[in-house]
Amino acid sequence: MPKPKRKFEKITFVASDMPEAVEARRRLVARYGEADPSEADAIVALGGDGHMLATLHRFMNDGIPIYGMNRGSVGFLMNDYSEDDLPSRLAAAQVSRIHPLAMLAYDKNGKAHKSLAINEVSLFRERHQAAKLKILVDGKVRMEELICDGILVATPAGSTAYNLSAHGPILPINAPLLALTPISPFRPRRWRGALLPNKVHITIHVLEPDKRPVSAVADHFETRAVTRVEVEKARNIELFMMFDADHSLDERVLAEQFRY
Repeated sequence: MPKPKRKFEKITFVASDMPEAVEARRRLVARYGEADPSEADAIVALGGDGHMLATLHRFMNDGIPIYGMNRGSVGFLMNDYSEDDLPSRLAAAQVSRIHPLAMLAYDKNGKAHKSLAINEVSLFRERHQAAKLKILVDGKVRMEELICDGILVATPAGSTAYNLSAHGPILPINAPLLALTPISPFRPRRWRGALLPNKVHITIHVLEPDKRPVSAVADHFETRAVTRVEVEKARNIELFMMFDADHSLDERVLAEQFRY
């Protein structure tokens, strides 16, 4: 017997500060009402990809499916905007389950900073001199010294974002992989990065941290002057993103690989 479709009668609407998103929220609330997030069957995020990431972070531990509608400038993670028959669209949507990355960054004073990243964890040089980094995977040194502007670890969901701009690979959304991608590598010049199983523990040591300071960023959370950064999949956190069946995230990721 087929599983009955879930009803979406209680909806919470959250909008970015863009005028188009604010107006869309007003119209949708007037039409469908609004539930408190603690009772919602779904969260509808109105804005662009940045707002979608902020909404995912806001409801990170609530287990509520999130459906984005594009009222911003970039909408890779968003569905097309329409005010009609929203509960039926939500009931017919496909759900993509994603896990964020857990970042543990140690600053020059030895203080540990924890954060989560849905797209990527990035390390950047802070001054004019290139960063020098040592890379370990599951405790084994894989690169003694990488001279670069930085490096990032991207999830499949984030592989089409900054990772793609840095010439990293696009990953299918359900691939059990992480992309380790250098940013403007100088030595070794021809190293293009690595694809890693998503079960690994990645440790990046900053060499010469006083002379070549480095920042670590998990999505929008930044830690300055880091000496060591550890990254792994947050296995205990699962996020639910909803997409229209005819334009799923899997299809978007696949289509992106054939753009030229």
